Amino acid sequence: MRRGQLPLSVLEVAIGVVVILSVTLGFALGPPAADTRGAQLEAYATDVATVLANEQPRHGGSTRLREVVASEAAFDRERGALERRVERILPGNVLFRIETPHGAVGLAQPRQTVTGTAVVPTGAGQVRVEVWYA
Repeated sequence: MRRGQLPLSVLEVAIGVVVILSVTLGFALGPPAADTRGAQLEAYATDVATVLANEQPRHGGSTRLREVVASEAAFDRERGALERRVERILPGNVLFRIETPHGAVGLAQPRQTVTGTAVVPTGAGQVRVEVWYA
């Protein structure tokens, strides 16, 4: 009884083609890009917190954040100016929320969204800055 066998050279060529195609696709597609969105958002949140923590107050206090958290009346008075200032600091495609002991400024954070966060302690409480892409 005769058996049909595949010549060894045909098998070697087939394996070589698969290897060459695999390597070529690996170079063509490349490795997946690292997700840098979270790190960039953390940098934005830190930048906003740093600017506000070192900025001169509009009416009283040692810094802009100290002025905002000094009292509920001060927060109500500075709410609009704080929101406009943060809008000028951040790029147009980044939304924000700033939470103070006396209230919050900005939009509510959507669920399951990558965010950047910075917390600034002040003498009258903590200020939390959260940012995310629109």
